Amino acid sequence: MTNNKSFQAVVAGTGSYLPEKILTNQDLEKTLNTSDAWITERTGIHERRIASEEESASVMAAKAGKQALEEGGLSPENLDLIIVATSSPDVLFPSTACFVQNELHAFGAAAYDISAVCSGFIFGLSIAEQYLKTGRYENILLIGSEVNSRIVDWSDRATCILFGDGAGAMLLKRVEQEKPLGILSTHIYSDGSLSDLICVPGGIGKTGINKEDIDNKKYFIKMSGNATFKVAVKRMTDVIREALEFNGLSMEEVGILVPHQANQRIIRAVAERLEYPMEKVFMNIHKYGNTSGASIPIGVDEARRTGSIKPKQTSVLAAVGAGLTWGSAVIKW
Repeated sequence: MTNNKSFQAVVAGTGSYLPEKILTNQDLEKTLNTSDAWITERTGIHERRIASEEESASVMAAKAGKQALEEGGLSPENLDLIIVATSSPDVLFPSTACFVQNELHAFGAAAYDISAVCSGFIFGLSIAEQYLKTGRYENILLIGSEVNSRIVDWSDRATCILFGDGAGAMLLKRVEQEKPLGILSTHIYSDGSLSDLICVPGGIGKTGINKEDIDNKKYFIKMSGNATFKVAVKRMTDVIREALEFNGLSMEEVGILVPHQANQRIIRAVAERLEYPMEKVFMNIHKYGNTSGASIPIGVDEARRTGSIKPKQTSVLAAVGAGLTWGSAVIKW
């Protein structure tokens, strides 16, 4: 399909879903050699949400997606595409997005998953942006949903304290307009040479699921914390600067920065390098921990509902995740 029209990809609605169960640092003190003070000092996390037995990535994704559709005033049957960013899918296949499609009865849409872990939602935005700006599709539902609690080793205090469950969604719509609006640009990168920094090393296609890997807990998240910290700060800072330069913007023109909620120290270090005031940086890591691919959309939805994101404001989203992957996006509201 080719056309000479100028299309923009705008955010028509957002939504989020957090499980009811709260796991506090004090709860973790009962089973781990750790403390609330130790966790708070190193991560900024006080508590996180944990999915119930009835909740999966698709269940939470559908609930967040329904909110976004309701706010955008769109019926599910009018969706053209559903993209779910997740690294904790319901099953290996079919895709989590197909389960969401079935739950929403959005049978006129294509549906598929993408896997870029904590950067997944930004990668999804880059895909949706192209479909909408080229005029190929009109309505896209993009969701990040994670049940990290199912893939962490609850005896490993280096990782289990970090992660939580949840889902966030964004309804993106094509509009015909010359003036830049909505997603102004996306910038995504990967470096497979750093794949061992954050990973779930247990094999499926390579070695097959095997008892030795299960016994060695290789089907849980493993992370090199210090090395990841250094790389994450640099990559996120660089990709934010690239996004600003691409759009001819300065940090002073950014109304709010919504970073991936991985670690409070990472977020503060990025803001310091950018010389950006912390009071304009959105953070909810203290309540939810690291929700991986759901982190950005949960943050955007909460920021919008609390008034931290305002109409006509420009915001920057940025994330770093396993792969290594990283990316940024600039949105004019």
